[in-house]
Amino acid sequence: MELVLFFIFSSLAIISGLMVIRSENPVHSVLFLILVFFNTSGLLLLLEVEFLAMLFIIVYVGAIAVLFLFVVMMLNIKVTQNSGELFQYLPIGGLIGGIFLLEIFIVVRGDFVPLLSSDAIGGYLDWSTKVAQITNIEVIGQIMYTHYFAWFLIAGFILLVSMIGAIVLTMQVQTNVRRQQIFQQVSRDFESAIFLTTKSVK
Repeated sequence: MELVLFFIFSSLAIISGLMVIRSENPVHSVLFLILVFFNTSGLLLLLEVEFLAMLFIIVYVGAIAVLFLFVVMMLNIKVTQNSGELFQYLPIGGLIGGIFLLEIFIVVRGDFVPLLSSDAIGGYLDWSTKVAQITNIEVIGQIMYTHYFAWFLIAGFILLVSMIGAIVLTMQVQTNVRRQQIFQQVSRDFESAIFLTTKSVK
């Protein structure tokens, strides 16, 4: 039964992921992305990682995907037709996907991870033997805040720098942009607000 559910969730996740990038309507792409998150949560439940499964539903579906959906609907993005230009990025996308797949196999093997040997991570990959002694939340905490604490801090600093950069770019004052002066516009009288201009036509 678990094998059947695994193939169902995996197939739906792959098909939904393909529809995210193939759909012409941005709203449909976000809805397919939500379906990907739900199927990923189902796969995590099969692995007995209930904490991450609920985290996917609450954070990704309940916050991030809904935020994407509202932004897409508020921006009123037009539906675009997919042309043949999409396939010109296929080799680069395949190369990046192959690199990510190779990294996954390297991490699962555990022999080439610089900060974590196979002996240290071997006991945590087998969830079925550890579920009676320790919960998956404790396992995640031990791995994240002990073996990978340096990478966790680096990721936090990168997110902090990106947030500060976005704020700086948003608050940057541009001289060639005409901005509204609310106080001056409201406090104008009739004589200064109404004036006639003449243009000579040659």
